[in-house]
Amino acid sequence: MPSPRNSTWPRDGRPWRGIKELLEKNQVDLSGLTHSTAYINIPAMIIVGLVTALLVVGVKESARVNNAIVVIKVGIVLLFIVAGIGFFSKENWGGSFIPPNTGKFGEFGWSGILRGAGVVFFAFIGFDAVSTTAQEAKNPQRDLPIGILASLVICTILYILVAIVLTGVVNYKLLKVPDPIAVGIDAIGLKWLAPVIKLGAIAGLSSVILVMLLSQPRIFYTMSRDGLLPAFVSKLHPKFGTPYITTIITGLVVMVAAGVLPISIVGELVSIGTLFAFAVVCVGVLVLRIRQPDVHRPFKTPLVWFTAPAGAVFAVFLMSGLPLDTWIRLFVWMAIGLLIYFVYGMHHSRVGHKKPATSLPGDDLV
Repeated sequence: MPSPRNSTWPRDGRPWRGIKELLEKNQVDLSGLTHSTAYINIPAMIIVGLVTALLVVGVKESARVNNAIVVIKVGIVLLFIVAGIGFFSKENWGGSFIPPNTGKFGEFGWSGILRGAGVVFFAFIGFDAVSTTAQEAKNPQRDLPIGILASLVICTILYILVAIVLTGVVNYKLLKVPDPIAVGIDAIGLKWLAPVIKLGAIAGLSSVILVMLLSQPRIFYTMSRDGLLPAFVSKLHPKFGTPYITTIITGLVVMVAAGVLPISIVGELVSIGTLFAFAVVCVGVLVLRIRQPDVHRPFKTPLVWFTAPAGAVFAVFLMSGLPLDTWIRLFVWMAIGLLIYFVYGMHHSRVGHKKPATSLPGDDLV
């Protein structure tokens, strides 16, 4: 590292800018350098374990904690935008709003936009998670659409603003790291703000973990009520009234994944799985409209003959930009799911055998 007297070190005394200028001068791409790694991520496993325990205790307690975290992280996101806008420079965009493609599919250019949209889709999966808690909402027909659409609009605006400020503060080539916000705040040079922003990033990730671990057990719970999974899966805690078995199982699986899998692989796998599920749901809605038009539908879909096909097409379009190895992982996981269905679920499904659903257990889920 050069000393402060070296000509490559900036006079303003900001180390990051000195390193950045030195790397750019020698045409070194920071994202291509080897980063220190570990075999297991213990902090991630601890956070997942704590969130799982919180969800077993109850939804109301989890909601209070999540609300507090959301207020903190939104405030910090706004603080980053306000603080970083003064350090914005178009030069960090490399002279073009859309960086030229490197000659490889998915690396900048329009193909990079497609792949980036597919990869970053995991940041939006929290919105659909709201729908999995419909059984625990007081007025789901009114509250769920408002909650999903309002949060979707607000968060999309915040995502765009953060992306603009971040890439204006730091050259986009230096942001291929697990903690881009931390890199951006270090580039600004406001030492007092750095720990606050980084704490907000951790809080934000924690709230996402909470929402995801809240929704998945309830999906398993609903599947168990239909008979697609064994009956013990739908068992509720005698004191807290939560589906604690599925919550604990989900938490253990996520703990292992969080501890050993690289974030890049996890992000791509989550995105393609969610996009595939969205496409299937869109197609399934249309199929049910045709095959069972008279079924009571408590939730209405406006312009369903347009929104459902459009949703399926766009989901598949985003999936097409993801790497081949991600598609392979999708088919492997799907094969496992189909095996479970054909070996067990198909023979036990109440809906599949048109059995009455009025006596399904768990209608008192709270």
